Amino acid sequence: MQDEIGRVLLESAELKRRLADELVPDIAAAAQMLIDCLRSGGMVALCGNGGSAADAQHISGELVGRFLLERPGYAAIALTTDSSVLTAIGNDYSFDDIYAGQVEGLLREGDILVAISTSGNAENCVRAVLKARDKGVRTLALTGSCGGRLAEVCDLSLRVPHQTTARVQEAHITIGHILCGLVEAALVEAERQ
Repeated sequence: MQDEIGRVLLESAELKRRLADELVPDIAAAAQMLIDCLRSGGMVALCGNGGSAADAQHISGELVGRFLLERPGYAAIALTTDSSVLTAIGNDYSFDDIYAGQVEGLLREGDILVAISTSGNAENCVRAVLKARDKGVRTLALTGSCGGRLAEVCDLSLRVPHQTTARVQEAHITIGHILCGLVEAALVEAERQ
């Protein structure tokens, strides 16, 4: 048991080192997208399934509430949380449309949609991105190493260089925390000037 614990911890640590080696420029670009969106009065919407839905809610909560600094809340929403909307769209149309329907009704040009999927192939996330692009909404994907269809259709894709779902999800929340910290620091600094 202890050997397995050690193996998992070292595997996760090694993946974080690879993120530092391979994804820093893309994470910085993603942070700038979010900063520009929020600075101009836009909203950040996030979606995903399962653990990725939880990550969407976690990141949204850090933006709306606070992360590390005391400041006003930022406009962010997890499209995973309104059970009435999710079940209405899922029942009347399809589970594959639960996020696209919300993108259609809630987002506007200048907003950002963040789609989180370890495989990059979650159909409801792909459809949401396609709807967002039709509306002039910028799109950001957090995926695993293959990137899937999301990497093909998003403006920017952060591909975690691993294929194990648990390791990818651990990296996604690390990236989410980095993004929240960078956004918060930039916007708070701008408010002080």
